[in-house]
Amino acid sequence: MLHFFTHYKKNLFAVGLLLAIGLFFAFSGILSQEPPTAAQISITNTVTDSLPTQTPFQPLEETQNASLDYTILTPTPPATITVEGGIYPTPLTLPTMPVISPYSLPSGINPLTGMRPAAASQLDRRPVAVKITLFPRYVRPQSGLNLADVVFEYYTEWGLSRFVGVFYSNDAEAIGPVRSGRYFDAHVARMYHAYLVFKYADKRVLDYLKASDLSDSLIVPDSAVGAIYAGPNIFDSYNNYFFDTFKFQDFLERKGMDNIRPDLRSGYFSSSAQAFRQGATRIYTRFSIYDYHYWEYNETLHRYFRFQETGDTANKKDPDYAPLVDMATNQQVTADNVVILLAPYTFDNQWDEDDEVFHVDLMGSGNAYLFRDGIVAPAHWRRTDADQPIMLTDTNGAPLPMKPGRTFYEVIGMTSTFQQNGYSWFFEFETP
Repeated sequence: MLHFFTHYKKNLFAVGLLLAIGLFFAFSGILSQEPPTAAQISITNTVTDSLPTQTPFQPLEETQNASLDYTILTPTPPATITVEGGIYPTPLTLPTMPVISPYSLPSGINPLTGMRPAAASQLDRRPVAVKITLFPRYVRPQSGLNLADVVFEYYTEWGLSRFVGVFYSNDAEAIGPVRSGRYFDAHVARMYHAYLVFKYADKRVLDYLKASDLSDSLIVPDSAVGAIYAGPNIFDSYNNYFFDTFKFQDFLERKGMDNIRPDLRSGYFSSSAQAFRQGATRIYTRFSIYDYHYWEYNETLHRYFRFQETGDTANKKDPDYAPLVDMATNQQVTADNVVILLAPYTFDNQWDEDDEVFHVDLMGSGNAYLFRDGIVAPAHWRRTDADQPIMLTDTNGAPLPMKPGRTFYEVIGMTSTFQQNGYSWFFEFETP
């Protein structure tokens, strides 16, 4: 009996030792695995099926920055995408230029992009902010998104989002389809001292805009005939208004309206992204089951390319995407910077939340994420002067360098959720 007990203890010790060794090597294997590449993450099912339970967005604290310090991803560029009416443009070279500070803008540099326009005279005028629709889907491709210096996308109502593009260094004969204004657009018009072009608005919004300091800067179809015009019935009788910046310049001169170059604070631009650490090659933003998209970073072209939903995900349907094309340039919509801004959304009528008219507060400060060059940095957005653009800083309050070029801002609510899966980042809008 004693012999059996002694033998049993030896066997038990051997089994335990083997089990511990096995667990050690298994755990070591897990630690040695690298995060999946963007190509390894399936587009279908990723958003709806394979994600963990969402949690409300939590800002990264300064003490958490060390967790972002791992090897930057070098993604494999996707195959060249050809779509009807649009293809990837010729590969670009990253700009080599000095750092542009918000406090010392070199002569001839566009403060919105950190780049020189084709002609310096293009900056001797006021910018124009134009409302551009995204829905219904049959209005796609839109016209002009690739010619805007800055684009804001935000939630409007009933699960849908809309664009407001700021045009300063480029002109276009047809921007649109132009759609109705919202309270949020006043922020953009004030930030850039811009004329605001829209196709009317809800009475509450229109009355507010007319009674505000922006009253002389509102451009609607009956106030600038010719510059904002009803084009051929391309889509339908409602989504067929377009805006012509060339004719608008003539209109301003004929009417003797203000077209003096504004004193705009520059963004903080640098071709270097030394402060960035974490790879991010796909940025998903989901406004609803009807409206969702992602940006894909292309390492060869050094830009993010926009892919838009082509159908809803109701009843557990898989998401489906196609390149979003700009009819004006005949190319896929691209961005050099993609910025996620978290801002408070509040109902205009808090007693009737089915009446989805929102205020979006873009004054003060909030959390943000800046994506550039296939990598990401947690950030804060700050805007203390109503007549100046927002400034992005790192978590320590130092200006955060954006890449010279076009910036898309995705404005989502404070109650939105955030997740990360390898080099894919997921943001889901939630109403208040």
